[in-house]
Amino acid sequence: MKIYHQITPEMIQQDLRYLELLSHNFPTIAAASREIINLEAILNLPKGTEHFLADLHGEYEAFQHVLRNASGAVKRKVNEIFGNTLREAEKKELCTLIYYPEQKLQLVKEKEPELEDWYVITLNQLVKVCQNVSSKYTRSKVRKALPEEFSYIIQELLHESSIDPNKQAYINVIISTIIDTQCADDFIVAMCNLIQRLTIDTLHILGDIFDRGPGPHIIMDTLCNYHNFDIQWGNHDILWMGAAAGNDCSIANLLRLAMRYGNLPVLEDGYGINLLPLATFAMEVYKDDPCDFFGPKVDKTAGTYNDKTIRLIAQMHKAISIIQFKLEAAIIRRRPEFDMDDRLLLHHIDFDRKVFVYEGKEYAMRECYFPTLDPADPYRLTEEEQEVVSKLHKSFTSSEKLRTHMKCLFRYGCMYNVCNSNLLFHASMPLNADGTFKEIDILGKKYKGKGLLNRVGQLVRTAYFGDKENPEKAFALDYIWYLWCGKDSPAFDKSKMATFERYFLTDKDTYKEVKGHYYTLRDREEICDMILDEFGVEGQHRHIINGHVPVKAVKGEKPIKANGKLMVIDGGFSKAYQPETGIAGYTLVYHSRGFQLVQHEPFTSTQKAIAEGLDIKSTTQIVEMSAKRMMVKDTDKGKELIIQIEDLKKLLVAYNLGVIKEKSL
Repeated sequence: MKIYHQITPEMIQQDLRYLELLSHNFPTIAAASREIINLEAILNLPKGTEHFLADLHGEYEAFQHVLRNASGAVKRKVNEIFGNTLREAEKKELCTLIYYPEQKLQLVKEKEPELEDWYVITLNQLVKVCQNVSSKYTRSKVRKALPEEFSYIIQELLHESSIDPNKQAYINVIISTIIDTQCADDFIVAMCNLIQRLTIDTLHILGDIFDRGPGPHIIMDTLCNYHNFDIQWGNHDILWMGAAAGNDCSIANLLRLAMRYGNLPVLEDGYGINLLPLATFAMEVYKDDPCDFFGPKVDKTAGTYNDKTIRLIAQMHKAISIIQFKLEAAIIRRRPEFDMDDRLLLHHIDFDRKVFVYEGKEYAMRECYFPTLDPADPYRLTEEEQEVVSKLHKSFTSSEKLRTHMKCLFRYGCMYNVCNSNLLFHASMPLNADGTFKEIDILGKKYKGKGLLNRVGQLVRTAYFGDKENPEKAFALDYIWYLWCGKDSPAFDKSKMATFERYFLTDKDTYKEVKGHYYTLRDREEICDMILDEFGVEGQHRHIINGHVPVKAVKGEKPIKANGKLMVIDGGFSKAYQPETGIAGYTLVYHSRGFQLVQHEPFTSTQKAIAEGLDIKSTTQIVEMSAKRMMVKDTDKGKELIIQIEDLKKLLVAYNLGVIKEKSL
């Protein structure tokens, strides 16, 4: 009992009710002792590998490949394990099999003349890789990750050594029997999936899953079934959350972006959104309008859409844009506290002279064909537009698939996260020019820093889940749109979203969106320290990790700022941004040795990755390495386990003092 001498009877009495509840899970001294031994052992394992990704923007093929290859970690492990014992081509084949087991197996079976020999060699190789990636976890954790049908067999292969002569025949028979019983394909798939799962312990998504790319719904399907992840909401995610909650401005903005990037299948096939009312309206109202500046940003050589469909998308694009400006005007007028009168722009159009007049200056317009605008009341929806809005509203709010994905976003997402001395948020922390936290008025009360993000998170949830009787519900529904494009939104933090100007004005100076002070001040180490202090982030090596603003690597911009205190990992997953960034995204990897930033080149296609073994070309940059390997005890999880151990020690003392009686099993 000497190791528990610091635990006094007074402490036991103080925690007696909790300890009695704990005793139901550990009813005997032996059970409590076993759990203490187990937890103490876990504390001394290496920390699991965390992966950080941001601004995926619907690029599901690149996203899924990065998960499958663990940002190059699988390839590195294969090289470490097999070194010069396998040729480069053989290692590439093995990696491709691990990434895409079902598809690669099909190709192998079509061309491999000695399939049984291939099975024997491959199964032994996969066992070695799996032993390597599982070595930093407890047997219990690995067992929970195993597919039920092969759990026992995989455990035997992982924990028995073929080097031991007493076990060699045993291992060989297991493998030969797997092949003889025609289970080899299923077993290989199970092993490859296990390797993928164990190589990434935790996945952090720093916002903007949606818009621009062709498969945000596929990314969400992947995440909803992923073993361990969290999401920090970006403004594009919040836009979709607002649409699902029934905010018509969010719906219109979302649709406009879908038309701009030609992503109709996401809406129609992915979420079952009925676009027919908008299409019918647009074809009729804009039948005489060439809509030259509203053509979708698609590769016309790819043959995805014919000319007729492209013309229809352009009409729908313009139609929903005008509807959007009218819907936004209603919120802006209803919520003067949003201070967005400068976004009321339709009444500045001089319809007779076809110019835009703003603050005493005239601007040339690209076009001035607005059949649904009444110059006397340009913000009023026509009856036909209102009907379209009503039908779209119903379609979004009744989509079962959208509801499922939104529940996932809410369950695993929030405005920010603090994890292992890292503060994660998507975009910005509103600041004043002098570097102090900017106070934001919400319903008559001032919020800043951590308090602001907490309040914003509450309002987002109220907008979606709040009861109609809740007095904040109506405000929250409007505010969720403000978070998408408002100048004091921590998910946006720019002077404006210059949608109207980019569509209709020729003067590119009007397109400028001035970023908030955070985006320049975050380069200073003392500013980052101030923010980290505000969120209670502790540790010798602590960081802020952001996305949102693409890092223009092609122009020499660096993702590491403020002497290593801040990392911006939006490297351009979205193909629309890749000409700007010159790369195709970053992955930040945090393993037991430290931080590595993986810079990716554009991904060709899943098909080429399988058929030709074309992996994403990635460059790894060491950001910060520790002199001492980081163990579980050094993590947030470790702190939780230490508290659990202390509680179990108190329970042992309570048993030994007779304060709590052991229970019969």
